[in-house]
Amino acid sequence: MNDLMKTDFSIAVVDDDESVRESLESLLKSLGFHVSTFESAEAFLVAGELRAAGCVILDVRLGSMSGLDLHRTMLTMDGTPPVVFITAHGNEVLRQKVMADGAIDCLFKPFSEEKLIAAVEKAAAAWEVSREIAPR
Repeated sequence: MNDLMKTDFSIAVVDDDESVRESLESLLKSLGFHVSTFESAEAFLVAGELRAAGCVILDVRLGSMSGLDLHRTMLTMDGTPPVVFITAHGNEVLRQKVMADGAIDCLFKPFSEEKLIAAVEKAAAAWEVSREIAPR
């Protein structure tokens, strides 16, 4: 991914664990990405970041609205950005389900920086394609 694309590509991190939000924000910003963080699905929706985000890194288990619920809500809206799920409670059945529902990836905590970066790069490629085919 080139630096010009990084300036247009923003990442929203939705996780109820503050330390996860902070570490992901720090890593992604060090790579040149614009990052916004949210402690809940509701906070993300209220902030109106859906259209601005090029990718959403989304924890499966959140508060009253789960990451899965947020993803289902997002899929009913136009311009849904690519989603990378993260979870400490993952298994292959969950992974297959979210992938079948259109997620770019589902990473099990703890995951390596390399796996996260690879997932973000796949999301960026999908975002770029969606921008090219979207009506102007």
